[in-house]
Amino acid sequence: MTLDHLPRVTALGGGHGLSASLQALRQVTDQLCAVVTVADNGGSSGRLRGELGGLPPGDLRMALAALCGDDSTGRQWAGVLQSRFHSPGPLNGHAIGNLLIEGVWQHLGPVEGLELVGQLLHVQGRVLPMSLVPLAIEADVIGADPRRPDDPCVIRGQHEVAVAQGEVLCIRLVPDAPPACPQAVAAVEDADFIVLGPGSWFTSVLPHLVVPELADAIVNARGRRVLTLNVVPAGETEGFSPARHLELLAEHAPALRLDTIIVDAAFAADDRHLHRYAQALGAEVVVADLRMRDGSARHDPLRLASVYRELMVG
Repeated sequence: MTLDHLPRVTALGGGHGLSASLQALRQVTDQLCAVVTVADNGGSSGRLRGELGGLPPGDLRMALAALCGDDSTGRQWAGVLQSRFHSPGPLNGHAIGNLLIEGVWQHLGPVEGLELVGQLLHVQGRVLPMSLVPLAIEADVIGADPRRPDDPCVIRGQHEVAVAQGEVLCIRLVPDAPPACPQAVAAVEDADFIVLGPGSWFTSVLPHLVVPELADAIVNARGRRVLTLNVVPAGETEGFSPARHLELLAEHAPALRLDTIIVDAAFAADDRHLHRYAQALGAEVVVADLRMRDGSARHDPLRLASVYRELMVG
């Protein structure tokens, strides 16, 4: 693909994984849109969701912070968004950015409100919810009930699924088949590149593929589809190989085909099935050293940006 403009990129996910992807992608293009999961029910977001209703702001806040500029003002705003109140009262633990977003939402709708906050912060790009309906994640999990270790049981709630004991088999959303945010669908359709991951597989990445309109847009997109795997399996996918991550993706979206799969060299090293599973999805595998230089299990935004740049700009 040869472009006569900076690539238009739509990145989908949530939490720390999407934040890492956005920090890398903003080194490559300013034509950037983040489409964010809206199923968080823990921490500050969960408390606000319970009190005010509506969408949980936390993952949206993290995406906005990741898109703040690299100058001193941008970094200062990112720090303010992410900082939390410390008090003996009901504000304790709330992220300042969550309250800012909720305050703007009192006057504007979710999409318009996020646009206004983005303008205030001079973010590089756009942040959208994947749905305008607050969602719950429900999962079938084996081994969650010690009294019935071989039987699947249902766990409900993003936080509960993320910390569940046992093996998650599949996820679904409540309500079933929720409507996608129309602007998010349009962003996928207009993109030169659609980036899925990294992030918590069951609670940040796969939810986008069980929103029917959004999944259809991804499957039928004219742009190239890029999957970025995590640097290590952790939490929800503890012990899962890269190939197992791809298998889960295919189970939740059988029609999905990919163009490129990006995987950290250390994570890919012992997986004999990775290339075969990738080939079944139509994808080329790009293996690179992506983790932080201090060895911590996080993507280095500069290293990831180098891979994205080679892939998207050449």
